[in-house]
Amino acid sequence: MSDQTEAVPGQAKAGQEPARRTRADAERNRARLLDAARAAFATGQASVPLDQVARDAGVGIGTLYRHFPTREALVEALYRKELDDLCASAPALLATRPPEAALRAWLDRFAGYVAAKREMADALRAVFASGAVTISQSRARLTAAVQLILDAGSADGTLRADVRAEDVVAITVGMFTATPSIEDGRDQLERMFGLLLDAVRRPVRAE
Repeated sequence: MSDQTEAVPGQAKAGQEPARRTRADAERNRARLLDAARAAFATGQASVPLDQVARDAGVGIGTLYRHFPTREALVEALYRKELDDLCASAPALLATRPPEAALRAWLDRFAGYVAAKREMADALRAVFASGAVTISQSRARLTAAVQLILDAGSADGTLRADVRAEDVVAITVGMFTATPSIEDGRDQLERMFGLLLDAVRRPVRAE
């Protein structure tokens, strides 16, 4: 397996196109490394070897270290990607679903986010301990995503206007805290999701 060379952007002298290709190659390699790391952590291994991640991504170990100099850097980047994907899904869901259905679908995606955190739990401890990622920062971003959905529901009259997004996030986190295994506790989670939706839904008044 040959390691791909990733030059510094702007290094090419013959024009901008080679530099653009270099950046695109680097971005693809980074994405492949994160995908490979996510799959490796999902296997439940106690310690995921970095050379395995590089091998599964189809790149050399040197490429991995250029993107992620330490194991903690890789775990931090993977955690941030999971959080980014979850938060970015809120407007995407609203574009294709009514607010209540978007919130329900977002809760399912939150379950995937929690599952990823549990798989990376040991590796994440060092990242949280370093202060590179904080729970308050993550909660703030999750709250903003939920607020977007609640605002849409309030605007169309389907969701209560007095519900606070931070309360929805706190309740949702509590659900998963009380559920040791997402797969084994799926039925209970479904029931709790239903209760949460009942709580935030705007009551229909009889004419």
